[in-house]
Amino acid sequence: MDIKITPSILKGHVDIPSSKSYSHRAVIAASLAQGTSVISGVSSSADIDVTCGCMERLGASITRDVSVYTVKGIASPAEAASLDCGESGSTLRFVIPVAAALGTKSTFSGRGKLPSRPITPYIRELSQKGITFDKQSGLPITAEGRLTSGIFSLEGDISSQFITGLMFALPLLDGESCIRLTSPLQSKPYADMTMDILRSFGISIEEGTVDGLDVYRIRGGQRYAPHDYTVEGDWSQAAFFYTANAMGCSIDIGNLKEDTVQGDSIIRDMVKDTNGFTADVADIPDLVPILAVFASFCEGTSHIVNAERLRIKESDRLVSTSEMINALGGHAEVDGDSMTIHHTDRFKGGEVDAHNDHRIVMAAAIASVWSTAPVVIHGAEAVSKSYPGFFEDLRSLGGDIQQI
Repeated sequence: MDIKITPSILKGHVDIPSSKSYSHRAVIAASLAQGTSVISGVSSSADIDVTCGCMERLGASITRDVSVYTVKGIASPAEAASLDCGESGSTLRFVIPVAAALGTKSTFSGRGKLPSRPITPYIRELSQKGITFDKQSGLPITAEGRLTSGIFSLEGDISSQFITGLMFALPLLDGESCIRLTSPLQSKPYADMTMDILRSFGISIEEGTVDGLDVYRIRGGQRYAPHDYTVEGDWSQAAFFYTANAMGCSIDIGNLKEDTVQGDSIIRDMVKDTNGFTADVADIPDLVPILAVFASFCEGTSHIVNAERLRIKESDRLVSTSEMINALGGHAEVDGDSMTIHHTDRFKGGEVDAHNDHRIVMAAAIASVWSTAPVVIHGAEAVSKSYPGFFEDLRSLGGDIQQI
């Protein structure tokens, strides 16, 4: 789908969809509980749908009524399951150790860039703890066996998703386990979200440090307790509207929890200063496309650093973000794992290739606010991955959007 957005000032109220990160976690935790949980406030998206599908194939029952998901936890795990993870890295990395802990022989598949995204830490660590893989990389891949407890050593600079997956699985095992980081943990707020959800569902994890590196100690034999949970709004999605406000719009932004552990909530402070900035995005990688738009608006020169992991997102997000900025008449350069963005008086409009990346689509749409001519986005359907109602919300705020 190609869309054309004619510049306009956005005004009105928007309720931010539920946190995709929290929704994944709540559905998985509820699926592992013995009993029925009600998860409220869920905003459906392609990624959440595949997580629900995977947990159902592992043995959970999930009934959806608009934004309310009723989850009956797994009583008897499936002996074997084919688990389609779509394009969701979170789903793949969260569910691999969960299926292993349940003893389900599982074949994982995916689309887009997901088959090439790394799962090496799991293959290395789980292979030492009772799990066999039919190959050493790529999807589809089949894992068989039952996971055993012990020490799991993970690099902290790959993705906190690996830590989250183990946090879900290890409490189910006999015996104590430990997740030991071998390098500083990036995206730690996402691990904090996982611990927040686990506490809500009755699971205890002890967090500490050894030699300055994070360690998580997990008692085995724990049981997930059913729990009714309301998912908070997603600050990574709110970032698009906060940036629009910084560029002259007047949007009242609702459905957000102010005292959140979501790292992306930093956007509310970042957009208050329109001077050039340096942003270390190791903990907030999802903000990079919209930060690049904001940086173009800011005076002077801005720098985005520690963004290496963006190269293995839905697109090579460093490259696709810089291409978006430059296609619209801005000035962005990539150097290694960093990006430099220079102030531009106005975007000049133009055509953007979304590269199948939902965040590129939304960032380009917001860039139209600061443009002198229309913005055309090719592949705009990518928003369905996380925010299917994005363009409807934009229209409700006065956005001039045409499908072409």
